[in-house]
Amino acid sequence: MKAIIPVAGFGTRLRPFTLTSPKVLLNVAGKPMIYFIVEQLLSEKIVDEIIFITGYLGDKFEDYIKKTFDGKFKFLVQDVPKGLGHAIYCAKPGFDKNEDALIILGDTLFDVDLKKLVDNSKSVIAVKEVEDPRRFGVVETDSYRIITRFVEKPASKEVSPSNEAITGIYYLKNSDKLFDAIEHVIKNEITVKGEYQLTDALEYMLSSQKEEMTIYPIEGWLDCGKPETMLETNRYLLEKMNKKYDFPGVKINYPVFIGENVKIENSIIGPYATINDNCHIKDSNIQNSIINANTHINNSVLHESLVGEHCKIHNQSKKLYLGEYSEI
Repeated sequence: MKAIIPVAGFGTRLRPFTLTSPKVLLNVAGKPMIYFIVEQLLSEKIVDEIIFITGYLGDKFEDYIKKTFDGKFKFLVQDVPKGLGHAIYCAKPGFDKNEDALIILGDTLFDVDLKKLVDNSKSVIAVKEVEDPRRFGVVETDSYRIITRFVEKPASKEVSPSNEAITGIYYLKNSDKLFDAIEHVIKNEITVKGEYQLTDALEYMLSSQKEEMTIYPIEGWLDCGKPETMLETNRYLLEKMNKKYDFPGVKINYPVFIGENVKIENSIIGPYATINDNCHIKDSNIQNSIINANTHINNSVLHESLVGEHCKIHNQSKKLYLGEYSEI
């Protein structure tokens, strides 16, 4: 089995941070978000190889993976952003005949037992029940939890066949069928807003290829697609940590993450604050925020903030989204 992780997106909802860094390298709870996915795949020995579909700032992403992990990786490029279906199709050259495929979206973190998910005789779609299905693709199932239909973003709660949203983990037993289905979508110009969607390929696998798929409900589904959800994910991950720190004269409200070579003076840190390496915090109060490396903050109160690397912040009391090398 091989994993496909698409990481080619521009991350426009996370600008200015994604102007200088791939979205999946943005930091949550002390690590780039992609770290948590790759570390789990490698430690659990679930797949033989991970195929990354890169694009925007792909060289920077590839350099990070090679420096951080020791594993079997392949980096294939999506030259033109034509949707998730097209991104997955770019992985075709990395597959041999009839290999299993595990697709995991690179900008979404999961609290899930992947070994149990793939221990199945059928293809599996990970789902989570949501109150409002209109923002998501959903699946309709029969009484045996076999998927009968995919519906992309139902028009209303009332007409939705289901509230089981597709989360972004797909285990497909036959990669040949997967790529043939995406080819069908591309050749027939089946698009949504000009993009080829994976959901349309999955629907073709159900209806025309008679591929049997079941669902795997999950609880932990952590979105990192925009600043507010990145902070939610940061909180979730910090609550699972149990790290303690000793900074004389500093009040720490746990949970927090504090990196290496950090200097903190006369300040209050947390709860839910991530302070990355080489930061200097003085006379400040920081909570529910992610402060990236090499940043200096003085006499400031920050909350619900994302601050890039190498920033300087003085005499501020507000919520900030500040890109790297900025001063305010």
